[in-house]
Amino acid sequence: MNLTILGCYAATPRTYTNPTSQVLEIRNRLFLIDCGEGTQVQLRKNKIKFSKINRIFISHLHGDHFFGLVGLVSTFMLLNRTADLHIYGPKGIKEIIKLQLKYSNSWPNYGLFFYELESKESEIIFEDDKVIVKTIPLKHRVYTNGFLFQEKIKERKLNLDAVQSYEIEKCYYQNIKNGKDITLDDGRCIENHKLTFDPVPPMSYAFCSDTMYDESIIPIINEVNVLYHESTFLDSEEALAGKTMHSTAKEAAKIALKANVKQLILGHYSTRYENIEIFKEQAETIFPNILLADDGKSFEF
Repeated sequence: MNLTILGCYAATPRTYTNPTSQVLEIRNRLFLIDCGEGTQVQLRKNKIKFSKINRIFISHLHGDHFFGLVGLVSTFMLLNRTADLHIYGPKGIKEIIKLQLKYSNSWPNYGLFFYELESKESEIIFEDDKVIVKTIPLKHRVYTNGFLFQEKIKERKLNLDAVQSYEIEKCYYQNIKNGKDITLDDGRCIENHKLTFDPVPPMSYAFCSDTMYDESIIPIINEVNVLYHESTFLDSEEALAGKTMHSTAKEAAKIALKANVKQLILGHYSTRYENIEIFKEQAETIFPNILLADDGKSFEF
């Protein structure tokens, strides 16, 4: 599982920082999460192929999370894209994007599909044979969702020594990897656990931005491998965090601790701060496994 941070700062872009956007690669699936201004420039800087992006997830309709979307959709058209593009986001996103495309006379020549979200309960919004994506309802000034990306359990690993010792033919190998027991010609039933090893545990990633401190998300993100949680403010601006419905670094750490996550990534920093290391210092007083997001930074898990 790989995560590339394209932008992780709040509100407005600067010459050296970008608003929220990131790319998650999991089980050879590439997902773009949020699309602030400058996203397509950051994609180029980080050498991420545009053609690999087929699904985009937008958390909410504040500009620093989606103002780059129509530009990216338009660029796909100029690049003669033919593959379908699927966009998941709050109700209203379809109207906003279609209106811009309509009046700029630049409707794409590829399939553009919108999946508008309204539910205030967690729901599955995408699923294939390898990955499942669920919403994480968040509390912000407008309707907002985070997203939980989960690998499906992989097939079991074949124990070749055991299989060969029972002289099992290769045509049965896939059934064994799928978890089935095998009956030999002499009538003996060989249980699957004697022929296989457990698969590598599935990975999971939770994206939570923007939101105020909200313990109701804990059951949804419980024990995820990696949690990205907004930490717009430091302790000194705790009152402002409450007023604007954002979180502090310590509040993000409290969520990580209570949800028993393995790793916490902080991001969505207010641009009022010059040194983001202080976010880590404050969060580490509550939760030990802290990483700091930063533009262009990649993580491999």
